[in-house]
Amino acid sequence: MTSTNDTAAPVARPADAAPARRKGLVLLVTCAVFFLDALDNSTVGVALPSIRDDLSMGTASLQWLVSGYTLAYGGFLLVGGRAADILGRRRVLLVGLAVFVGASLLGGMMTEPGPLIASRFVKGVAAAFTAPAAFSIITTRFAEGRERNRALSIYGATGGLGWCTGLVASGLLTDVDWRLVFFVPGVVGLLVLALVPLAVEPDEPAPAGAGRRSYDPGGALVVTAALLLFVTAVVRAPDAGWSAPSTLLPLALSPLLLWLFVAIERRHHAPMLALDIFSSRTRSASYLVALTHAAAALGWQFAVVLYLQEVLDYGPARIAMAILPLGVTVFLVARFVTSRLVDAYGIRFVCALGLVVQAVAVGLFAVLGEDDRYLTLVLPCLLAHGFACGTVLSAANIGGVSAVADERQGVAAGLSSSAYAVGAGLGTAVLAGVIAATTGDADATPLAAFRNAFLGASALAVVGLGIALLGLPRRDRTS
Repeated sequence: MTSTNDTAAPVARPADAAPARRKGLVLLVTCAVFFLDALDNSTVGVALPSIRDDLSMGTASLQWLVSGYTLAYGGFLLVGGRAADILGRRRVLLVGLAVFVGASLLGGMMTEPGPLIASRFVKGVAAAFTAPAAFSIITTRFAEGRERNRALSIYGATGGLGWCTGLVASGLLTDVDWRLVFFVPGVVGLLVLALVPLAVEPDEPAPAGAGRRSYDPGGALVVTAALLLFVTAVVRAPDAGWSAPSTLLPLALSPLLLWLFVAIERRHHAPMLALDIFSSRTRSASYLVALTHAAAALGWQFAVVLYLQEVLDYGPARIAMAILPLGVTVFLVARFVTSRLVDAYGIRFVCALGLVVQAVAVGLFAVLGEDDRYLTLVLPCLLAHGFACGTVLSAANIGGVSAVADERQGVAAGLSSSAYAVGAGLGTAVLAGVIAATTGDADATPLAAFRNAFLGASALAVVGLGIALLGLPRRDRTS
């Protein structure tokens, strides 16, 4: 491997070149993209019970509305990040948003489970291009250090705001018609799409004589296939079984394809993913922390929505209002606390603190029973879990793009987002499998299934804590 840079990539403007007002507009529109993604995910989560009842879907197939999105999102994020680097971040953002809007509006019209899941898959592919484009627009226009930490904390806070906004909106809309939760992100996406050309300037063209663009189609195809096979196996396992050939075969093929991908990248003169990006302890450990944190958080979310509906008999609006404090806490902590903690104590401390709190908060849900203990137990745990999500998400994002050259920020952003997406799909599938396996036991009660799922989410957070303590340096060094 002779070079890790693509000499014909669009050249990003220096981080300090844009005036403060332009930076404010850039941050506004990129945060709006993240807001849209979080909004879409939270609206679907609350609507799941109503969709299941209306379309006669089982729990295993129902989780495909979540996992189908994350499957596509996680599978195509590296390609999306590379496309942003070599084709231009604004251009990729515009095209991805247009596809996202179209899939949202079409999804609301579907009357069968298959086409509805397919629309979620298409949206996941579109988001796989918009997410790293928006993320890398921030990292190439804000100087690394305090300025970027603050921008990425605001970016993470916007996700919390979108998530809690989606909870409230989806609860109210689902009481009318669950299809409305698919139309709302489409309308919001149209507004964001109109703002992008006004806020984000095009990437500057490559300098004259820099040479033609160089692509890595073999690497892109192989890594996408590897990620798709892995996530497909994981999300199908609760239905097919972990020992079924349809699970074991893709699980066996996925690492082989990853090995082939590494071999291709080592020899390509302009690799899609320059492998030295993993030479930094901070970056590598941050990706793994993001994966395990997302597995715990999104897996827990899948379980708790079903618990509130099936055990406590909450309706959609009540579920949304019950979980709302979590989203508000994520927003406030990420916006006002996380960047200060990272500046003062480093990424390792912030990630470890958040994961300890997360493990305790989601684990305590296992003591819940058939009585409604919202004020005495559920609410305090939601607030603690919100603190954990607000700190870990932003800190892992900061670590995942630290000390990366501008022309590779798209791929670094894609890796951060991919880790979170794969973790979300993995956690949802694993905990859905725990629920299904426990429910299948004749001696087990539905309540026992949810308790096991909550303990599983806590165990995932503990794994993330171990990675943070052992993998991240004591301060946010890049090696």
